[in-house]
Amino acid sequence: MPSKTLIVGCGYLGRRVARQWVARGDTVHALTRSADRAGEFSAAGLVPIVGDVTARATLTGLPEVDTVLYAVGLDRQSGKSQRDVYVDGLANVLEQLSGKVRRWISISSTSVYGQDGGELVDESSPCAPQSPNGQVCLEAEQLLKTRVPQANILRLAGIYGPGRLVARIEALRAGTAPEGNPDAWLNLIHVTDAVAAVLACEHRGEPGATYLVADGHPCRRRDYYFLLTALIGAPHPFPRSARSGRVSARDSAGATKIDEPIGTGLNKRCQNRRLREDLELTLRYPSFRVGLPDALVMRDE
Repeated sequence: MPSKTLIVGCGYLGRRVARQWVARGDTVHALTRSADRAGEFSAAGLVPIVGDVTARATLTGLPEVDTVLYAVGLDRQSGKSQRDVYVDGLANVLEQLSGKVRRWISISSTSVYGQDGGELVDESSPCAPQSPNGQVCLEAEQLLKTRVPQANILRLAGIYGPGRLVARIEALRAGTAPEGNPDAWLNLIHVTDAVAAVLACEHRGEPGATYLVADGHPCRRRDYYFLLTALIGAPHPFPRSARSGRVSARDSAGATKIDEPIGTGLNKRCQNRRLREDLELTLRYPSFRVGLPDALVMRDE
């Protein structure tokens, strides 16, 4: 049965969810700061609302809806801080939508976990983020749970898919190696599966539950970039000295940085049992080896 939905943060993930909701006959409202984007949304069958989460007075037109997807990202050109957007902006939207939403789904990040030794983590693991990004994301989660206890939170791993890797591919083809430990773990989710997770949560999510959205197959950064460079015909990004067992990374100017010993800063390994079992979700791209070739296909989505 068609319903009324609202997307706050209709970007890389949100616009794909919007497409699915429009296809099933929903009336889909989408908040944007840009009049130009509002025109694009209207042409795509959405009902645009021009407003800014950091400006409370612009949010008075937010409608009563069955489901809201809160997927706001940081526009680094806006001059706003992460806290301005993720915490204060959320507070503004919550104030305007109080009593108007049946189901709330909020996108968060696996950065809320502070584990850095290669530990396995899931929804029950303690959250003690060390990074400013993780701390702000956790503060936003706590604010949402206080105001809307029945809200669902989806903690997304690194999202990838078509059109997402353009800058990285250009850098790799130019011979610029990624910074960081090549043997650290990456946790990923293809955008197609992230969309499916939102839709599954909408229908089967337990009120108040948090779900970790990752493909469940953490990979070493080395393996990820070796496959990516092989697919795009770029040089391997992580030369290794067989004698020292250390990796030399280069900065954006090509200068060699201080060697980093392998085995430090391994980060966490995200598990997805609740995603698969509780939300009954079968991933289309269960690992980067399956998903990366699709991510390199340029298409209008």
